[in-house]
Amino acid sequence: MLVTGFDAFGEHAVNPSAQVAQALHRRQIAGCRVVGAQLPTAFAAATAQVLQLLERHQPALVLCLGLAAGREALQLERVALNRDDARLPDNDGAQPREQSIIEAAPAAYLCTLPTEAMQRAMVAAGVPTVVSQNAGSFVCNHVFFQLMHRLASEPRWQGTRGGFIHLPPLSGQGEGGMPLAQLVHGVRTGLRAALTTPAPSHTGHPGQA
Repeated sequence: MLVTGFDAFGEHAVNPSAQVAQALHRRQIAGCRVVGAQLPTAFAAATAQVLQLLERHQPALVLCLGLAAGREALQLERVALNRDDARLPDNDGAQPREQSIIEAAPAAYLCTLPTEAMQRAMVAAGVPTVVSQNAGSFVCNHVFFQLMHRLASEPRWQGTRGGFIHLPPLSGQGEGGMPLAQLVHGVRTGLRAALTTPAPSHTGHPGQA
């Protein structure tokens, strides 16, 4: 399975999502090997890289991670929106405002991971976790939507599931921080639950979200 995080952005010199992806790289979870990778916090470059990783590794499951400043819990994202509306420029200076990500695509895609089962497992493991209704409108959502569009629109990816988790900052990086070890434990627990829980009844295909 593929787990991605983002590089540093804005006031955070360290992005915990990249650190968690790196910590899980080459781990075995429920018999499945993890490939961890860092994406640039840039709309176009991140999309190109995650789709290249998808082609290269042919994963059964893809989980993208990102940073949500000020949060006190991990956020399992239900929906990827077909919308870019950047409050700030990305690391390449791009700042798309109020525009579709893919003009001909559906308005949204549903996550195809079992979010409720993952949340239950993560909370039971001592990691505060909530389910969020969408991933916002910045680079995190952009990558999430591009991933889900690729998985939904090409038959060869029919068996590959995808999702997104927003992480709080690391302890000491501001309000709502969490230790790296706890973040890694939470994501690892969520991945194990995703791998051992049957797929949700929806598919995430166009019109399903």
